[in-house]
Amino acid sequence: MNANERKKIVKLIEPNILPNAVRIKVTVTEDENNVEETQVVEETVELIDELEVLDTVVDDDDDNEDNETDYDFSEYNKLQLIEILEETVQDTDVVKIKNKITAIKTAFTKITKEEREKEMEQFILDGGDKDSYEYNEDPLELRFKSVFNIYKENKAKYNEALEEQKNINLQQKNAILEELKQLINSEETLKKTYDEFRSLQDRWKEIGQVPAGEITNLWHNYHFLVEKFYDKVKINRELRDLDLKKNLEAKIELCEKTEELLLEKSVTKAFKLLQKYHDEWKEIGPVPQEKKDEIWERFKNTTDKINQIRREHYSKIQDEQQANYDAKLAICEKIEELLNDNIGSIGAWQKKSNDVNELFKVWKTIGPAQKKQNDEIWNRFKGSMDTFFSNKKEFFSKLKEQQLENYNRKLQLCVEAEAVLESKEWKKSTEYIKKLQEEWKNIGPVPKRHSDKIWKRFRAACDTFFKNKSEHFSGIKGVEEENLRLKRELLERIQAFEIKKERSENMEAIKAFQREWMAIGYVPMKHKDAIQNEYRKLIDGLFDKMKISENELSTMEYRSMVEGLKEDPESRDKVRRERNMLNNRITKLREEITVLENNIGFFSNSKQSEIMKAEYEKKINRAKNDLKVLEAKLKILNEQ
Repeated sequence: MNANERKKIVKLIEPNILPNAVRIKVTVTEDENNVEETQVVEETVELIDELEVLDTVVDDDDDNEDNETDYDFSEYNKLQLIEILEETVQDTDVVKIKNKITAIKTAFTKITKEEREKEMEQFILDGGDKDSYEYNEDPLELRFKSVFNIYKENKAKYNEALEEQKNINLQQKNAILEELKQLINSEETLKKTYDEFRSLQDRWKEIGQVPAGEITNLWHNYHFLVEKFYDKVKINRELRDLDLKKNLEAKIELCEKTEELLLEKSVTKAFKLLQKYHDEWKEIGPVPQEKKDEIWERFKNTTDKINQIRREHYSKIQDEQQANYDAKLAICEKIEELLNDNIGSIGAWQKKSNDVNELFKVWKTIGPAQKKQNDEIWNRFKGSMDTFFSNKKEFFSKLKEQQLENYNRKLQLCVEAEAVLESKEWKKSTEYIKKLQEEWKNIGPVPKRHSDKIWKRFRAACDTFFKNKSEHFSGIKGVEEENLRLKRELLERIQAFEIKKERSENMEAIKAFQREWMAIGYVPMKHKDAIQNEYRKLIDGLFDKMKISENELSTMEYRSMVEGLKEDPESRDKVRRERNMLNNRITKLREEITVLENNIGFFSNSKQSEIMKAEYEKKINRAKNDLKVLEAKLKILNEQ
C-alpha cells in the first residue's frame, strides 16, 4: 500500500464512520521512517474490517428459537400449577423466572385446551350445535389469569426500566465519545492524557447495553477515536505493547469461554452466550499484529462450529416437524374417507364416531409441525371433524323426527288395545289384538327414553286381554276336548288329501293345514304328544310324496315355527334373540369355510393328501349346505 492509497483510506474512514465527530487530520507521508503512524492507519482499517465481519459471523435466526426450559410440569393439575405460579411471581426478577413462568403457562394452557375440546366434543355428541357452544371459564382459569397478570406487570415495568437504562447508557457513551474527541485535541502531557484515556475506556466498558439501532455506529465511532488517540499522542511502544498484550489475554479468555460452549447441552443457551461473547469481543481493543489473525481465526472457527451445531439442531427439528405433518396428513385423509361413507344406521354412526374419536386421540399424541403447516393441517382436520359431526347431527335430527312419529303411532296402538280390554267378543277381539301386534312390529323404534315405557304399556294391555280370555275359557267345560275333536277331524282330511301334479298347489294346501292346526287351541295334556306325533307323521308323509329335500323341509318347518311366534306376547324379544343366534352361527360358519378352503391348498399331490383333500371337500360342502339353510331361515325371520 503506497502513501496515496493510505490517504484515500483515511479520508473514506473519517466522514463515513464518524459523521458527527471532530475531524482529525491524519497526515500520511511517504517517509519510510514513519513506520508507527503507517502501522496505526493499517491497523485501523483492519480493525474496522474485523468489526464488519463480526457483525455477520453469528447467525441471527430468531424464527427458529425454541422455548427451551429446564422445567417439566406435564404431570401437574391446574390447581398445582396456579400454586406454583403464585409462589414464582413473588420474585420480581423477571429474567430469572421467565423460563419457569413460560413452562407453567404452557402446561396450564394445554390442560385448558384439552378440557375445552373434550367439553365441546361431548356437547356435539349430546346433539348440541357447535356454533351455539359457549365455554365458561372456571374459577381456576380466572385465578390463573389474575396471578399471571402480576408477572406481566412486573415484566412491563422491567422492560420499561431496561429501555430507559439503555437510553441513559447511550447518553453516557456519547458523552465519553465527546470526551475522547476533547482528549485527542488536548495539549496535556502524555502521562495525563493516557491516564484519562484508560479511565474513559474503563468507564466505557462498565456502561451496559444501549438501544440495538445505535450499537454499530456507536462502536465504529468509539474504535475510530481510540485509534485516533493512539495516532495523535504517538504512544510509546512499551505502553502500546502492554495494552495490546492485555487485549490479547482478554480475547484468549473469551476464546476459551466460547470453546466451552461446544459442550453446552442447550443449543439455545449456547447461541445466546455466543452472541454475548461477540458483543464483548467488540469491546476489546486491538492485539499485537502478529497475533491478530491467529486469535481471530480461533474465535471465528469456534463460532462457525456452534453455528453449525445450531443449524443441525434446527434441521433435526424441521425433520421431526415434517414427519409430524405427514402423520397428521394421513389422519386427515383417513377421516375424509369416512365422510364419503353412506352411514344409514345408529350402530354405523356409533362405530364411525368411535373411529373419529380414536383418530383424534392419535392426533393429540403427535407433536407439532412447522407453524404455517401446523395451522393449515389443524384447520383441515378440524374442518373434517366439524363436517362429520354436523352430518351426524343432521342424521339424528331426522331420526328423532321419525322416532317421534313412531312413538305417536305406538301410543295410538296402546289406546286401541286398551279399548278392547273389556270386550267379550273373544274371536273378533283376538283377531283385532293380533292385528295391533302385527302393526306394532312393523313400526320402527321410538325415542329411547320412551321405549321401555310405551312397550310395557302395550304389552300390559295385550297380556291383560289374553289373561281375561284365558280365564274366561278356562271355566268353560269341554274347550280342550273340542279342540281335540277339531284336530282329529283335521288329521282325517290330511290323510285323505291326494297329491296334485302342481307342486305349488300342494304346498299351499300343506301350508293351509299347518295354519289351521296352529289356530286350534290346546288339547288335553294326556293326548297332546300322541296327536302331535300323528300330525307330524302325516305331514312328513306328504312331503315324502312330493319329494321335498331335507333343506326345504327344514325351511318350511322353520317358517311354521316363526309364524307361530306371532301369537306370542313376547314374540319381539324371541325374534330378536333368534336373529342374533342365526347371525352368530352364520358368521362362524363362514369363517370355518374360509379356513377349510385355505387349508385345502396346502395338500401335496400324494395318495394320502388326496384322501385328506377329499375329506376336507366333504366338510366344505356340508358347511356350505348348512350355511344355505341358515341364510334361508334368517331371510324368513327378517320377513316377519
